[in-house]
Amino acid sequence: MKIDTVIFDIGGVLSVLGRMKFFRSFGYSEEMCREIMQATVLSRWWRELDRAVMPVPEIIDHFVAENPALEKEIRHIMEDIRGIVVPSEDAVRWIRKVKSTGRRVLYLSNWSQKVTDDCPGVLYFMPEMDGGVFSYECHLIKPEEPIYREILDRYDLVPEKCVFIDDTEANLEAPRRLGFHTIHCVSPEQAERDLDVLLAE
Repeated sequence: MKIDTVIFDIGGVLSVLGRMKFFRSFGYSEEMCREIMQATVLSRWWRELDRAVMPVPEIIDHFVAENPALEKEIRHIMEDIRGIVVPSEDAVRWIRKVKSTGRRVLYLSNWSQKVTDDCPGVLYFMPEMDGGVFSYECHLIKPEEPIYREILDRYDLVPEKCVFIDDTEANLEAPRRLGFHTIHCVSPEQAERDLDVLLAE
C-alpha cells in the first residue's frame, strides 16, 4: 500500500535533545551531569512526566527518593528545564518537503506539559502539522501499544499506509506489530534519506 501519512516523533527527530548541555549549564562536573541524567531523564519516573497522571512535585519526590544524595541538584534543575530540548532549524523544511508529496504529516510524542511550559519555541513548527498526539494529553506513553492505537483511531489511519519515525528503537516495536512502516532516527539526516526512499516506492 502506498504511504499516505508520515508520523514524526518530536524529541530527537523534529527537535534537538540538549540534556547534557543543559546539565552542564549549572556548572556541574561531567560525572555529576551523568549522575543527574541517570536520576532524572533516564529514570522510570521521567516517563510519568510524559504520561501526566501523577503531579510533577510527586515525580520529583520519586527522583529524590531513589537518589537522596542528589536531592539539592535534582530540585534545582527541575525548577526550570529550559534548554533540555531545543529547536531544530530543519523541522519546518522537512515537514514542508513531506507535505509537498501530498502526504499528511502528524506527530506522536512522549511529551510533557512541563517541557511545553519551560521550553518555549521548541514547538514552533506546529502550525505546519496536520495534527497528532502528545502523551500528556491522552495519558498514554510510548512504547506501550495503546498510544499507537490512539493515533490510528483519532485520525482513521491504516497502519500499512503510515510510516513512523522515532529516535528510540524500543518505540518502534509496537508500531511494527501493528503494521506501520518504521524508521529508526539515528540522525535526522539519515532518517530523511530513509524516508525519501520509502516515499519514492
